[in-house]
Amino acid sequence: MVAKVGFHIPSLDGIRTFSFGLVFAAHAGLEYIVPGGFGVTVFFFLSGFLITTLMRMELEKTGSVSLRKFYIRRALRILPPFYLVLGAAVVLTAAGVLQGTLSPPAVAAQALHYANFWIVSHGFGGIAPGTGVYWSLAVEEHFYLLFPLCYLVLQRVRLPGRRQAAVLLGLCALIFLWRCVLVLWLRVPSERTYMASDTRFDSILFGCALAVGGNPMFDPPHFSEAWWKRAFLPLGIAALLATFLIRGPVFRETLRYSLQGIGLVPVFVCAIRFPDWGPMRILNLRPVAFVGVISYSLYLIHQVLLYAVGNQLAGSHKILVAAISLALALGVAWTIQVCVERPCARLRRRFSA
Repeated sequence: MVAKVGFHIPSLDGIRTFSFGLVFAAHAGLEYIVPGGFGVTVFFFLSGFLITTLMRMELEKTGSVSLRKFYIRRALRILPPFYLVLGAAVVLTAAGVLQGTLSPPAVAAQALHYANFWIVSHGFGGIAPGTGVYWSLAVEEHFYLLFPLCYLVLQRVRLPGRRQAAVLLGLCALIFLWRCVLVLWLRVPSERTYMASDTRFDSILFGCALAVGGNPMFDPPHFSEAWWKRAFLPLGIAALLATFLIRGPVFRETLRYSLQGIGLVPVFVCAIRFPDWGPMRILNLRPVAFVGVISYSLYLIHQVLLYAVGNQLAGSHKILVAAISLALALGVAWTIQVCVERPCARLRRRFSA
């Protein structure tokens, strides 16, 4: 595998844009027709694929993975925009620009990365309006505290890539069974399976499994191009559509996340391996890729702005509120990209293999 620091994986920025679009549309008032939660699942899958690919690159170049450098890079990538937006939202709420009541324990849960479990137990009350999305960042932070150690163990026992993928998929199966226990036996609320780390890790693990076994960026294909385009991709899309159409609560809280992880595999393989093919070209258009580059800050800030604009334009049509909020979010996210994320990216490169 030939790789270098600063490498680019085709289509990933476009996939980020697609995911953010789903989340934004749902939060803007279309939650009954747009699967915003699926946008979060795609972000999880993408994150697992990308982080594991980067660890593979470091391992093959240096012979090891530095946990210290991994966590430093992770902190520089996630935490500066994370705390900037959270702090701004808290200040705006305290100043009355955002209408809400702050609870120090709730805000502390966000700042200390256990917002998902706090929301499951206490609801969204007490947090700054628009910062409910921080639950998903908590899931990722919990995952990346543990996964690098798991990855190193897999390397220590010298499993080939396909067997590593089999181990990770086995963990996905165990998480599915755990969700079944929680839903069918313990009768937990839907928020428990949707937001808790132990029930959503598999959404990230599916991406990790693709990165170690059959990575479309580096590994030779196991099947021909025709098989991926004409068979696996239609089957993957059909599986994803099924998760949107089947409305039964037991299915949605148990098998839905597993089926989405499986369905995303051919989507990612085709998007990355065939970026110039048909519909995948859209993911690589410059405006689409641009939104993907700033999607992390967009994700953090968009709902805060939806609440702020909605407060200022009370009674206005939700399309107008959404359009103004999106325009402001793009401007704010680009500013964060230039002033915060780029300087942090330069620091991250010092810790890159």
